[in-house]
Amino acid sequence: MVLNPSLSDKAQHDFLLVQKAKEGDQKAYAELLGRYRDAIYFMLLKMVNNPSDAEDLTIEAFGKAFKNISQYTPNFAFSTWLFKIATNNCIDFIRKKRAATISLDQGSDDQPTASVTIQSDTPDPEASLINDQKIKLLREVVSNLKPRYRTLVELRYFKEYSYEEISEELELPIGTVKAQLFRARELLYNILKNTSSNM
Repeated sequence: MVLNPSLSDKAQHDFLLVQKAKEGDQKAYAELLGRYRDAIYFMLLKMVNNPSDAEDLTIEAFGKAFKNISQYTPNFAFSTWLFKIATNNCIDFIRKKRAATISLDQGSDDQPTASVTIQSDTPDPEASLINDQKIKLLREVVSNLKPRYRTLVELRYFKEYSYEEISEELELPIGTVKAQLFRARELLYNILKNTSSNM
């Protein structure tokens, strides 16, 4: 495929990486992830103002981009395409979150009041039970992953290793660890989504 001459040198390099990624080159995925992970994360953090949500949305954005990488065309920069995926996914997330917020006071027709969400400091027994069930389900799902993904997820989330510690433990480059963790989390996300919709 001929490169688009209007693309910058950086965008042309990205395009070559995308071509390698389409052929299954893990290093190309890892390099694309390394080039844009922080930029995507900080953009999403500004949108949702919550580090945990921003981290999850970053994972989802790369998961969707990598899953649909065959659809990318060099009419515009890969970064433009990636940021659009991340932004649209985040907007959907914000909409769903707003829809799930329970309005405590609907107000009168003339004076509608903003919905209010009250959070209690004491743990809700039902929420704790649901959380325990989720953790149990997550562990069951993780146990069914391929061994390399299972090990990565267990080290990162159950043992709370840093990327550097995982890299040393498994003798893998950090870029590879991050790329494979994104893959593993995407698999988990899809399995859990299908499981919860069948419950």
